[in-house]
Amino acid sequence: MRIFSFNCPNEVKRIMHDIGVDPYGAKIMLPKASTFLIRLNAVNNIASNILKQEMLALGADAAIARGALTGKTKKTDILLIGQLAQYTCLVNKLKMQPFGLRQLARELDENIKNFTKNDFVLSLKKSSLDLGKRTQIMGIINLTPDSFSSDGLYRLPSNNYPELALKRAQELVASGADIIDLGGQSSRPGAKNISLKEELLRVEPVVKLLAKKIKVPISVDTTKPEVARASLEAGAQIINDICGLRDKRMIKVVARYKAAVVIMHMLGSPANMQKIIAYDSLIEDIAAYLKKAIDSAHAGGIKPDKIIIDPGIGFGKTPAHNLEIIKHLSDFKVLGKPILIGPSRKSFIAKVLGLHSPSPASGSLASCVMAALHGANIVRVHDVKEVSQSLKMVEAVRKC
Repeated sequence: MRIFSFNCPNEVKRIMHDIGVDPYGAKIMLPKASTFLIRLNAVNNIASNILKQEMLALGADAAIARGALTGKTKKTDILLIGQLAQYTCLVNKLKMQPFGLRQLARELDENIKNFTKNDFVLSLKKSSLDLGKRTQIMGIINLTPDSFSSDGLYRLPSNNYPELALKRAQELVASGADIIDLGGQSSRPGAKNISLKEELLRVEPVVKLLAKKIKVPISVDTTKPEVARASLEAGAQIINDICGLRDKRMIKVVARYKAAVVIMHMLGSPANMQKIIAYDSLIEDIAAYLKKAIDSAHAGGIKPDKIIIDPGIGFGKTPAHNLEIIKHLSDFKVLGKPILIGPSRKSFIAKVLGLHSPSPASGSLASCVMAALHGANIVRVHDVKEVSQSLKMVEAVRKC
């Protein structure tokens, strides 16, 4: 006898195949093997009691506040406990109900489909990236003199630093990088904005050179629409915006050049983000911020298959917040977009490990592995070779 404590459709499908289950029967039974807990917030009492009864009728359940049962409270949060097949039936039944349940049915249907989606393909101007096969690696090249990770190429006393960037990019690609991410503006805590002229001077010549010399897509980490435009004209295909498209001009640039975009969550700016940390509910607040930015991107003409989301490890978060984000990374799947995360060499790792020195590579590797296991489609890292090897082990275990 074996008792399984996983929720992996591919594994369940493989077991059914090994047993010799009829393919049609396996298709019917697979949704019954996927159980989800879904939390709903502030549902009115009438709707909550209907939900409770409908879930019980399906052989599932719904946990609601005692006051909602007795009528002492007007609203309650709800924890739905059921199988994918039961939720499908629930959605169909709620579509015919009043008291706001029709809208809830639409939201449940969309969010469940998003949460169970794994076949992301990122559409790029010159190619595409299959983000469903495995966790992709974005290799970092800092074109700054003041990078928090002390790897900024621009600080080197050389007039030929684009060639140094090319050499570094080629090393990263050979080590397993699927994307190269260039940044000319430091985003470390307390960093001040440099001028547009200075950022263009750092970034544009490197993008032009790399676009001719390397085959993997080039991403540019910038918050300035002018830098984004110049970079896309020079050959970049992805814009990595740590400000989450707050500048509406950035949406226009990305849409015009049919580029892909990373939408990141950050409180404030790098200059003050670690001074204004405050959340009502960390994961829900970040998800709401990203959802609003996604809607703005869609409205501004950015295609749905060109959007990546990033919860922003280290950007207006405490060490405890960063750990919580990694642990609950799969919660962001309800947004229906591939997830990027960048824990590499962040200071929270050294704090967790009780070290005063810069964060060790081992902490970054562990963070990336945990992120991959919890739903990361892309990890943004400095130590590409080590992360690539670690993720190959993750995939080997997944596929065995």
